[in-house]
Amino acid sequence: MAFYPINLNIAGQLCVVIGGGAVATRKITALLLCDARVRIISPEISLELKQLIDKNNLEWVPRTYMTGDLQEAILAFALTNCPEVQHQIATEARERRIPVNIADNPGACTFQTAATIRRGELLIAISTGGGSPALAATIRKELELRYGPEYGDLVKLLTEIRRLTVGQGSSQEKHNLLFARIIQTDILSLLKKKEWQLLQEQLYKILPPEINAKYIVQKMRGY
Repeated sequence: MAFYPINLNIAGQLCVVIGGGAVATRKITALLLCDARVRIISPEISLELKQLIDKNNLEWVPRTYMTGDLQEAILAFALTNCPEVQHQIATEARERRIPVNIADNPGACTFQTAATIRRGELLIAISTGGGSPALAATIRKELELRYGPEYGDLVKLLTEIRRLTVGQGSSQEKHNLLFARIIQTDILSLLKKKEWQLLQEQLYKILPPEINAKYIVQKMRGY
């Protein structure tokens, strides 16, 4: 089965996680990175998850799953070790038309999570369709070495340049040519080394004269 890749804005939205072990901890950590509102339902939780709950002031319902627990949720995670409970969660999710991720049963999932790398606003996702999470994790480790934190800075830089050039009424074709030229320079290396003055000089050579390269670099540095 082929899954359709999609990025969801779940900030402030309720996501229900049923289970309290290591897998639940990983899923919740990822949800918190996206500013989701998380509700955990489990009679017992691991020490690591307890610390995560205390640190982030998360809602924890200390009991087993009950029908109705998915009310108002936009995503559900069935992460228990009981097949019967997993089936009940999947049934309620289907009836409520809520996407559900079911541990150890890729075929029953209506959505799957991917192994991810985050570099600022840059998000790289790797998925094997649930066939081999270990392979996805291996590829993720390889890509983590290839795409360092400087790529997050590059996205931030290009975003700011795009915002300013759009304000000047540039065409999409001009945008594409400009960004291609930027990427072909040594700007990525300058970002990695935090060579701000050299970066500013390079931008002055590339950007249209009406775009203030000094302003862009200062914004990159948080000034």
